[in-house]
Amino acid sequence: MKKEENSPHRFDSLSDAHRAFGLTKPVHPLISLINSANTPVEFNRHPQAHVLNFYKISYKPKLSGKLKYGQDYYDFDEGGLLFAAPNQIIGSNSGIETRECSIYTLLIHPDFLWNYPLAKKIKTYGFFSYSANEALHLSESEKATIISIFKIMEEELNSRIDDFSQDVMISQIELLLNYANRFYKRQFITRKAVSNDLLQKLEDVLDEYFNNERSLSQGIPTVQYLSEKLNITPSYLSDMLRSLTGQNAQQHIHNRLIEKAKEQLSTTGLSVSEIAYKLGFEHPQSFSKLFKTKTNFSPLEFRQSFN
Repeated sequence: MKKEENSPHRFDSLSDAHRAFGLTKPVHPLISLINSANTPVEFNRHPQAHVLNFYKISYKPKLSGKLKYGQDYYDFDEGGLLFAAPNQIIGSNSGIETRECSIYTLLIHPDFLWNYPLAKKIKTYGFFSYSANEALHLSESEKATIISIFKIMEEELNSRIDDFSQDVMISQIELLLNYANRFYKRQFITRKAVSNDLLQKLEDVLDEYFNNERSLSQGIPTVQYLSEKLNITPSYLSDMLRSLTGQNAQQHIHNRLIEKAKEQLSTTGLSVSEIAYKLGFEHPQSFSKLFKTKTNFSPLEFRQSFN
């Protein structure tokens, strides 16, 4: 009973969320754009931690956690965007969001995207799994672009709902996400010095993992393990690595495994099975398959090339 009392409240519909935060009913049951300048949100009417059964995109005029590295700041002051996917915990217990006021909040039920390509594509945007300290900080021109899209959505929802409304809104959501993707790529570039530092810390974590033979007891290092060590989300880690190296976190782990395997195959007399277990593979066949995929050689063929 105690567990149920402490668990975050779940909102399954947009109407439930509107009612809980003192808002009027949404004009559309599957999509809502809240402009707090016109419609103040009563946060105190409901406990902060909650779970939404829909996507949430918020623009905040002020973001905490502006990144400083050395004597320089790497983020802009024009506010930014936060993203949350369905079934994420939102509130003080999650670190995803604070009660700082959002100017625009877009809520999208997954059913609104049904039968559109965006229904699948939206799941590929990693920033829906980022935490608050990984929010998108906008420049002045980027802010103007994002606000203009929100205003088009607002006008569309408030002025008319007809046979074209859903197509128009879907196209605006896609435009918003494409710009967010572009601006996040820019943020990775402006944070390059910080990202390179994180990359070095990642290499140190992997070195410690293999050198202390943690793989014998814990198996192959996971993306979740690495992200926890670096205090960033798995999605942010993968996207950061992709911007620096062209490969995601899982591919980075595989590359390090192959490097270690080559070292063992060329400098020790351990069997292929022994090397596989030492690197954390449960089955030697899985190790051999990965090695062949990455190098075009079987482990034995690679070893024989050194004889």
